[in-house]
Amino acid sequence: MKTLFLTNEYPPHIYGGAGVHVDYLTRELAKLCDVDVRCFGNQDVQTDRLRVRGASVDTSSYTAPKNLHSVFAALQRCLNFNTLDIDADIVHLHTWYSHLGGILAKLNYGIPMVLTVHSLEPLRPWKREQLGGGYDFTVWLERTAIEMADAVIAVSDDTREDILRLFDVPAERLHVIPNGIDTDEYHLVHAPEKLVALGIDPLRPYVLFVGRITRQKGIIHLVNAIKHIDPAHQIVLLAGAPDTPEIAAEMKSAVAAARSAHPGGVVWVEHMVDSQTKIAAYSHAQVFCCPSIYEPFGIINLEAMACETPVVASAVGGMKEVVVHGETGLLVPVLQQNESPFEPIDPPMFAHDLAQAINHLMADAELRAKMAAAGRKRAVDCYSWTTVANQVHGLYQDLLER
Repeated sequence: MKTLFLTNEYPPHIYGGAGVHVDYLTRELAKLCDVDVRCFGNQDVQTDRLRVRGASVDTSSYTAPKNLHSVFAALQRCLNFNTLDIDADIVHLHTWYSHLGGILAKLNYGIPMVLTVHSLEPLRPWKREQLGGGYDFTVWLERTAIEMADAVIAVSDDTREDILRLFDVPAERLHVIPNGIDTDEYHLVHAPEKLVALGIDPLRPYVLFVGRITRQKGIIHLVNAIKHIDPAHQIVLLAGAPDTPEIAAEMKSAVAAARSAHPGGVVWVEHMVDSQTKIAAYSHAQVFCCPSIYEPFGIINLEAMACETPVVASAVGGMKEVVVHGETGLLVPVLQQNESPFEPIDPPMFAHDLAQAINHLMADAELRAKMAAAGRKRAVDCYSWTTVANQVHGLYQDLLER
């Protein structure tokens, strides 16, 4: 069997959870079948059963509005993916950037199409800030691909319910297969020198955030919560890749205000850090905070749990399944208008509640230790990439048999 993965992100160009998913899943699947990855970049890698090829696009001649360049470049890459001969038995899509490529492969090459839902465009209306009218196109493209797919994988039960509610997909085509974590790589380490290199004082307790600067990740709400957090604690934000110049400016302003009001210090690392630095940051943190307002799964919570760090997360999406409230961390309710994940109805109250949960854990070392052990155990027992790969491979076999 051979599977064709179409994806935007692939190492070394990874900026979000979907890229992490594709990275680890393809490596595990390559133990079970041949894997052909076509991605956005200039990669050209060949191992025994894994082939990775990037597709570059020159946008310098584009005269369309700047915020449409990424849309048209994605479509051009999807065409390029298909002009290279496809000899796979299955095509597997990841994020809207790859959806046109999958549709073309399904129709032109006559192979079944599998689509993993990492997030849903109708539930990310803030993307209009980034894409303008291109957002309407991505909504249409995603709907078309999901409803054409021979199998749709949801990364959580919550995401499965969203798909059934928003799209015309027969329930029997929907499968829940969660993200995974490599617990051999993500584990507790002692590496204070990596903290010092980032400007973090390893001798003082800190609260950690890891993620992109987007509306979805809710980082602004955490920054606004800092004024309510015990001033003895450091706040560490490993936060880069802002969606738009506007949200970048909003973030800079909010962090400046938080720094002036929080004597404990706010360390903001604006570039994406390597995995070993990230693991060190998780390992030395007293609490990890994930304040997302929309999160189909939340792989960063698993990373923190595997590194034995308790989690404070908003009670949305798949995070309600990953984080066990009171055992591996605390879930903070976020009331949203008409259940649409855009903004909390009362952002100041949400920020206050985040701070309250953080302060509660920071003040209780015994509880943190219990949650750290429980989080590690849950990551090891429930979220192995080997298990995930076996489930995906089994789905491929079922499709081909039918």
